[in-house]
Amino acid sequence: MPLYEHIFIARQDISPAQVEGLTETLAKIVTDNGGKIEKSEYWGLRNLQYKIKKNRKGHYSLFNISAPAAAVHELERQEKINDDVLRSLTVKVDVLDEEPSPVLSRRDRSDRDRGDRDRGDRDRGDRGDRDRGDRGDRGGYRGDRDRGDRR
Repeated sequence: MPLYEHIFIARQDISPAQVEGLTETLAKIVTDNGGKIEKSEYWGLRNLQYKIKKNRKGHYSLFNISAPAAAVHELERQEKINDDVLRSLTVKVDVLDEEPSPVLSRRDRSDRDRGDRDRGDRDRGDRGDRDRGDRGDRGGYRGDRDRGDRR
């Protein structure tokens, strides 16, 4: 059977639980048409490069599919009908990757790195030496201008 990678983006204003339900619905479409979902990943709510239907963010999900072409066509048709799906992309591949996608592995790596960091010893440069109350000519005491007096 042909192998596909399929990504879809769902609207930002639906909850992750609703995205999970949408994912199950779309997976059922594939299985009902004689296909199989080999792997399903939820990448989370991510920023879009540009607005799509007034949305700045979207819930990303990935499917690795082993299915006949008719099942993928039906999946894409149903996504076009569904208002919760902003965009989708299907790519035919030679081999399905069993490992986590680069998006998930990068997020896991950055989470581990963030946990090791100590924010107390940041280099603040020259800003840490001066007094916050001393703003120079900008701001500070305005004198007579506050009262409206002209001298």
